[in-house]
Amino acid sequence: MKAIARLFSTALMTAILLYRANAQAPQTPLQGRVLDPTSAAIPGAQITAIRDGSRTQLTSVSDRNGEFSLAVEPGQYTVKIAARGFSEASQKIYVQKSEPEFRDFVLEVAGVRDMVTVTESAGYDAGLVSSATKTLTPLRDVPQSITVVRQEQVRDQLMMSVADVVRYVPGIATHQGENNRDQVIIRGNSTSADFFVNGMRDDVQYYRDLYNLEHMEALKGPNAMIFGRGGGGGVINRVTKEAGFMPLGEVTLLAGSYNNKRVAADFDRPLSDKVALRFNGMYENSDTFRKHVDLERYGINPTFTITPTNRTLLTFGYEHFGDHRVADRGIPSFQGRPADTDISTYFGNPDDSRVRAKVNLGSAAVVHQAGRVNIQNRTLFADYDRSYQNFVPGAVNGKKTQVALSVYNNATQRRNIFNQTDLTYTASTGGIHHTLLGGAEIGRQLTNNFRNTGFFNNTATSISVLYSNPTISTPVTFRQSATDADNHIRTNVAATYVQDQVALSRHVQVITGLRFDNFELQYHNNRNGDKLRRIDNLVSPRAGIVFKPVALLSIYGNYSVSYLPSSGDQFSSLTTITQQVKPEKFSNYEAGVKWDLYRDLALTAAVYRLDRTNTRATDPNDPTRIVQTGRTRSNGFEIGLNGRVTRAWRITGGYAYQDVFIASPTTAAPVGARVAQVPRHMFSLWNNYQIVSRLGAGLGILQRSDMFAAVDNTVVLPGYVRADAAVYFSISEKVRLQGNVENVFDKKYYVNADSNNNISPGSSRAVRIGLSARF
Repeated sequence: MKAIARLFSTALMTAILLYRANAQAPQTPLQGRVLDPTSAAIPGAQITAIRDGSRTQLTSVSDRNGEFSLAVEPGQYTVKIAARGFSEASQKIYVQKSEPEFRDFVLEVAGVRDMVTVTESAGYDAGLVSSATKTLTPLRDVPQSITVVRQEQVRDQLMMSVADVVRYVPGIATHQGENNRDQVIIRGNSTSADFFVNGMRDDVQYYRDLYNLEHMEALKGPNAMIFGRGGGGGVINRVTKEAGFMPLGEVTLLAGSYNNKRVAADFDRPLSDKVALRFNGMYENSDTFRKHVDLERYGINPTFTITPTNRTLLTFGYEHFGDHRVADRGIPSFQGRPADTDISTYFGNPDDSRVRAKVNLGSAAVVHQAGRVNIQNRTLFADYDRSYQNFVPGAVNGKKTQVALSVYNNATQRRNIFNQTDLTYTASTGGIHHTLLGGAEIGRQLTNNFRNTGFFNNTATSISVLYSNPTISTPVTFRQSATDADNHIRTNVAATYVQDQVALSRHVQVITGLRFDNFELQYHNNRNGDKLRRIDNLVSPRAGIVFKPVALLSIYGNYSVSYLPSSGDQFSSLTTITQQVKPEKFSNYEAGVKWDLYRDLALTAAVYRLDRTNTRATDPNDPTRIVQTGRTRSNGFEIGLNGRVTRAWRITGGYAYQDVFIASPTTAAPVGARVAQVPRHMFSLWNNYQIVSRLGAGLGILQRSDMFAAVDNTVVLPGYVRADAAVYFSISEKVRLQGNVENVFDKKYYVNADSNNNISPGSSRAVRIGLSARF
């Protein structure tokens, strides 16, 4: 932590020197607003003022109100305004002594290029984000650690899953999730429910695909003020592609090791000057490096955009997605380490193991600008049907000749409907600017859970098989045991929230917000008729401050709180004991620095302390009682680099240090135990370099230190270093061929686990070839 203190001391001293230098500049202000053709503000625009006859450039960035200010000497200037998605504007301005100059700059939407040059793709940086505050805000002005992974990086690395994306996000690791779902560990807190799509809850356990992804956002630390319950360590938000008015067509073919086969298409067409249609589709049929394990998945996602007026925008979307694969719980451990079996060995009966997910998502959104008031309403209806049946490896005997196996199946059907309404208003009082947000969310979720236990030869729930040959075909009969779930759950949420983003001056911004959730859960046990109900009223505050000594540098502090109801993030059950238990509380204290070193290169750093309290512990005076005195603490430091170093060199990656431990005893572990699957050190770095106009190359490094498979700290997953590489060749301006190699040096390593005896090996060397054509 001393190194962290020195880093922030250096940053603070640099800020003070920059601030003083800025304060000594001439005080004749050049001010203005950057607007789009509908007169809506464009935040995050880059403003450059060049004095005639001089090479000196003064720069600024428009704030959330589209406003900027530069202190300049009197004289003639060329002012250039640039913002992503808009054509660059330029004006000649003469600034007179002591007479403030104020101009409005209106940027036109960027036109369509006749030729698409695939070698000059954008960088990996993301200048703006709306999900963190529900207002479009420059990323550097959000007092929170956020990583955005854009589709350019997804394409360059041939990413296809959430796990692929978070490998290069500091402070986030993947959990095995029983190898039937997405599950991530954010700042030491594991979750399979804190997933969102376009800011709406997408919390069922399944594997998501990236075929329709615009970008993915990892927001770290409690986010209840924006996203509601849960999100204690952070959330993952997918922003999907929507129909636009610039014609686009792209087809991508993929083939590679282990019979990997995939095709994806993206078509975007304006049907008129007010209606546009976009269609994304995907099909994949692949094997894996694990014997007998394959998958088939498909998805279609049409979207419509309608602009009845220049101040109103309507969007509609529907997605149908299916995922079918062989269930695979990995390999067991032996003597505190992953068992030394071949990493492709399958434990169980692959012909009787399966994962199925069918997802239907329908969405509608309305955005209307009424003067200074922006009104947004979004609805998401989701229908999920997912199930899995899997064989679970158990303990290996002392002679390493036998291994235990058990089997069960589980099914979940859920229907969600959520509606959010947000009103944003901008106002100024004196020299203070406010962006006010008020909103409400209502939602209902209906869930059915059903589980069966497997009985080998219709008699035993567990058998021992040969360690040297654990792939079996023993007959299994499935029926419910005494504790298997069969229930129906109804949850209702009603929430309201307010937020104020205040620009006290050019150098100081403050954000405060408060959310109130009424969360009701009704539980019905279909097996015995029990009916239980619990209501939680959750108040989630947020407060942050941003100090900007210069436009491109922000130093921030943040405090936020989130809650997780006693039924858990999947509310799979409720008992007479958990019915009385208060929600777990997550409190996060964070300080950080965000510095745009260049226009397209961002450096970020953050230090945090995250406490998880109200966790369950056994009463030391009465072992039959549960008390809520358990506590987990996460201390950490993250640094990230994202964007373009030079015109030819793009880079993304970072480093995370995490110290996550049990601070007060819980039902799962004593004081001092390290939380499962949280390595102390994680490092990632991806480089993409354009060698010549048609040829480029990529190189990536992933590293993590040792970590425990479970909170009992008895099995260690060894640390590793993995190298990835890629080469890109533009056959023409519209056709690109690329080859990607995962695990270049064929390193043997273990990615994650679900328990001490469910460990997932990493893939051996794999090659994939991609061909993309745009038209």
